[in-house]
Order: sequence, then C-alpha cells, then structure tokens
Amino acid sequence: MTPAAANAPSQARSPGLASVARQRSVGFWAEAWRRFSCRPLAMSALVLVTFLFAVAVFAPAIAGTKPVVCRYKGRLYAPCLAYFDRRLEPAIFTHDRFRGAYPRNLQEKDPASWAVWPLLFQDPYRAVRENEWPGQPANPTRGEGSPNRWNLFGTDQYGVDVLAKMIHGTTTALLVGLVSMGIAGSIGIIVGALGGYFGGWVDMLASRVTEVVMCIPTLVLILALMAIVEKPTIWKTMAILGITGWTGIARLTRAEFLRLRNSEFVLAARATGAGPLRIMIRHILPNALAPVLVPISFGIASAILTESSLSFLGFGTPPPSASWGAVLNDARSNLHSWWLVVFPGMAIFLTVLAYNLVGEGLQAATDPRLREARK
Repeated sequence: MTPAAANAPSQARSPGLASVARQRSVGFWAEAWRRFSCRPLAMSALVLVTFLFAVAVFAPAIAGTKPVVCRYKGRLYAPCLAYFDRRLEPAIFTHDRFRGAYPRNLQEKDPASWAVWPLLFQDPYRAVRENEWPGQPANPTRGEGSPNRWNLFGTDQYGVDVLAKMIHGTTTALLVGLVSMGIAGSIGIIVGALGGYFGGWVDMLASRVTEVVMCIPTLVLILALMAIVEKPTIWKTMAILGITGWTGIARLTRAEFLRLRNSEFVLAARATGAGPLRIMIRHILPNALAPVLVPISFGIASAILTESSLSFLGFGTPPPSASWGAVLNDARSNLHSWWLVVFPGMAIFLTVLAYNLVGEGLQAATDPRLREARK
C-alpha cells in the first residue's frame, strides 16, 4: 500500500475532526449576552442607558458657557471641569475677574486666545445675558420662557435654560444611582455571602440585621437626616440610599451561597486546601453574581426615582447642582409653564423604565427557570 493510500482514511476523517475541534463550549456570560441581545426592548433600554452615560460624562461639552478647552496667556485650560467641581476652575480666571463671562473677556484680555465652546451655549445655573454670545438674545424669564429657537426646552422663572439643567442633571441622576447601589451592592453581597456560607449563628445574625434594616423606611429616614444635618450634600443622600437599600441584594446573595456552598467544585476547592475567603471570592461569588445583578439594576432605577422625589419635595440635591426633580419642583410655583413638567417628567420616566427593562432582560437571560418555562 502506498503512503498516499494509507493516509487517505485519515485525510477523509480530518474535516470532521477539525469541525469538532472548532466547536468550543460557550461560556455562561457569552450565552447570557446572546439571550439578552435577542430581546429588542432590553437592547433598546441598554442603548438608552449608554446614551445617558455619554451625556452625563460629556455634559460640560454639550451645554455650558465655559470653554471646553481654551488657550489663555500662553497656557491651555479646561474651565468646563468647574461644572463637575467648582474647585477645578483655574484660579487665573478668578484672578482676572472673568465673572463667568468668558467669550468677551478672552478677547479683551488676550486677543491671541482661542477656545473650543460647548455645543449649546446655555448655563445650567444662571440665565444667559444679551449678547453674551454674539447675536444671542437674553433668556426670557417668568412665564415668557416657552420653548424657542435659543431655548429648545424653554426656561424657568429665572431664565435658566431647562435643556442645560436636564443635561447636567443627567450626571446627578446617574451618579446617585451608581454610587448608592455600589454601596448597597457591596454591603448586601458581603452580608449575604457571610450568612450563606458559614450558616449557624453568623447566618442568624445577618438575617436579623437584614430584617431590622428592611423595617426602616428609606424616604422618611432621609428626610429626618436632612433635617438634622447642617449641610446636606448629594454624597450624604447617596450614602443613605446605599446604607438602606442593600437588604434585597443580601437575601438573594445568601440564597445563592446556601445553594452553592455544598457543590462539587466547592468541595474540590476545600480538598485542595483553599481557605473560606478564597472559596467565597474565587469560586462561589462568580457563580452567584448573575442573579445578584438583577436587583442592582432595579435598585439604580429606584435610587434615581427617590432622588427625584426628594428634589421635587425640596429636600434633594442642594444648589448649585442640577437635578431633574428640582426642575419639577420649579413647576409647582409656575403651573402654567407646562415645559417644566413635561420634559423632566419624561426624562425620569424613560430612565427608570430603561433600567427596569435592563433588569428584566438580565433576569430572563440568566435565570434558567425562565428559559425552561419558554420552551
């Protein structure tokens, strides 16, 4: 038999073997993403959330009266960062008495200067004055601030542009949701993991603490603390929301750890000499994390809604921070200004709905019981 004939059967089988080798097992997260991406509503909500994140990050470059980047007296500055924190505004502009009027002062005090301006020349904290930007009129005040060419969403009673306030309010809304649920998620996962893994008196203590916190009404607690605290800030609001919003995450984490602590891979890890901390973090937590992401997503929506409610009641983010709920609060004294109700109300509604749809999509993509029910 010739060598070619001897190799013929193996060559005939090689395509089949190659195709089998190419068939790799799909990981859990890859399969979850595939199932999530098959849901049009969930994907649309994810696109909206991503868009809101982009608006929150680039808010000073979208709407403002401070240059994004400027060259002044031979040096580059980014005054727009002052919208995130007033301490980030370069001191030279305060020393040269710009008083927030950058277009005119840049040309008068340094004719060689140049600047890159935001897309919308409107400030979220004050009204734009006449000819502050060449050819742009002053913002209308009181009941005359209906939507127009220069103010697409209208203005409030003080002449502040509503669209600019909503763009910068996006940063506040998403920051409240992410930071508060970051705190709540950390506390909930730690408490639930300890109780679920160790059991016994540790589980009993964790369960009792969880039940006590569940009995505390978050909104009432925030209102009480705001009345006591001398200088309420957005960070204190986020801390309270996080400290009181971890109970659902803890209970779900505890249930997952109780289910997985006697699994074969955990027993194998113990047999190799792995300690409790390594087993909890390296082996159990990655397998228990998928169901925990669902209440975190719902919690972000709840935190945004709570912050908007507090701002509407006048107990939310203190000035000069912009907030969607604060715009709604302005509408209470200007009932004829429909634009103060419609635009921020739609923003809150769509954002909360988007996070709820993302949470529902995560639940459907990661819960095997829901997948089996659809078959």
